[in-house]
Amino acid sequence: MTIIDDASGKGKRPPESVIKVWDIPVRLVHWSLVIVFTIAWITAEDWDRAHEYAGYAVGGLISFRILWGFVGTRYSRFSDFVYSPAAIFRYLGDSLRHKAKRYLGHNPAGGAMVSALIVMLLITTGSGILAIMDGFREAEWVEEIHEGASYLTLLMIIAHIVGVFYASISHRENLVKAMVTGFKRSQ
Repeated sequence: MTIIDDASGKGKRPPESVIKVWDIPVRLVHWSLVIVFTIAWITAEDWDRAHEYAGYAVGGLISFRILWGFVGTRYSRFSDFVYSPAAIFRYLGDSLRHKAKRYLGHNPAGGAMVSALIVMLLITTGSGILAIMDGFREAEWVEEIHEGASYLTLLMIIAHIVGVFYASISHRENLVKAMVTGFKRSQ
C-alpha cells in the first residue's frame, strides 16, 4: 500500500493507495464533540455543573473548528466543502440513484451537514450560556430555544450518522475509519 501525503502529492497512485484527508485537529474536534455533546445531553436534567462545563467545551471546540475552517489544511477549510444549494440537491439526487460522485473531502451533502451542525451547536451553546445569565435565567423563551436547538441538533446528528453509513456503503469506503485514521483511499 502506498501512502500519499496530500501536501506533497508525490507518490504512485495505485488503486489501493491512500491519502491523508482528515488532519489531527479535525479528527480531535470531531470526536471530542461526540464526547462532550453526549455528556451535555446526558447531564441536561440532573447535573447542571457538568452540563454547563460540557456546553462550554462544545462552544470552545466549535470556535476552534470555525477558525480551522479558514486557516486549516485543505480538506478542513470551508472553501473545500461549502457548496451551492443546487450542487447539494444535485448530489442528493445522484445519491438516491446510486450515481453520486465520490469526494476525498466532504461531499456536498456532508459539507452542508457540517455547516448546519456548526450553526446549530452555536445556537445551542449560545442559548445555554444566555439561560444561565442573571438577566435571562427566568426567561422561558431562552430555555425553549435551548431545548429546541438541542433536540434539532440531535436529529441532525442522527441524520449525519445515517448519511455517513449510506455514503460508506455507496462508495464502498469506511468513512468512520477514515475519521479515526485520517486516511481515505486515493481513488
